[in-house]
Amino acid sequence: MNRVGIVAKVDRPEARQVVPRLVEWLTNRGKQVLLEKETAELVAHPGTAIRKSDLPAQADLLIVLGGDGTLLSMARLVGDLGVPILGVNLGGLGFLTATTQGELFPTLDALFRGEMMVEDRMLLAAQVLRQDERLTGYVALNDVVITKSAMSRIITLAVSVEGQYATGYRADGLIISTPTGSTAYCLSAGGPIVYPTMDAVVLTPICSHTLTNRPIVLPANLRIEIALLTEQQEVMLTLDGQVGLALRERDVVEVRRAAPRIRLVRDPQRHFFSVLRTKLKWGER
Repeated sequence: MNRVGIVAKVDRPEARQVVPRLVEWLTNRGKQVLLEKETAELVAHPGTAIRKSDLPAQADLLIVLGGDGTLLSMARLVGDLGVPILGVNLGGLGFLTATTQGELFPTLDALFRGEMMVEDRMLLAAQVLRQDERLTGYVALNDVVITKSAMSRIITLAVSVEGQYATGYRADGLIISTPTGSTAYCLSAGGPIVYPTMDAVVLTPICSHTLTNRPIVLPANLRIEIALLTEQQEVMLTLDGQVGLALRERDVVEVRRAAPRIRLVRDPQRHFFSVLRTKLKWGER
């Protein structure tokens, strides 16, 4: 891991403090530091700045400073390159970020000594079909969400699995989540928590009009198709809450497990359940 790329959420005051220290720390250990263009503005003498979209192809390790949202945006750019990502939360501990600002340098020392884990996480691949023509395709680490606008009425969706009709939903929307995303929007909508390294897909309706509609967990190898049956409504498809597309009546969103996987650096001493206890206050009265 000689070429280290750095991306920061530059509007966080903490980033202005930690990025220059991180660059100096890595340089003193003989690492080649590659800075994303906006992140480079936080350093006095940054050298060559690199576009965010080009950074994964040039780095052996990506350090992402911000929060889970910053990491999600970078994960989609990594795609099938297999570059490990170390997430550093500039606030508290996130579900995706491996460490905090205060623990950054001990974590990096442990990583370069080979004492950290790298977990593979599945991605979802989504494409939109309009009149049987493919409009566009996306990948998502957390979730693919179909949802109505604030002023729209309930929308109607038809879900098929491997070409077989499964169920219909009349709801505010539908969340199709990875295990990684099960602790995000899916959880707030009443979905289950799924162990993050599993290969599974969770379907969770948002405020279903039918009380018998409940979240369902499916094997990740199945093809899922969601058809929008609602007329003249404002309906959006969003990926990880960050990119999206307006849907029309009869559009079909096809979701399946993506071929590439994302590699996240994890501290073996910080187990998934310890994060749940911290974030969700498990076991507290």
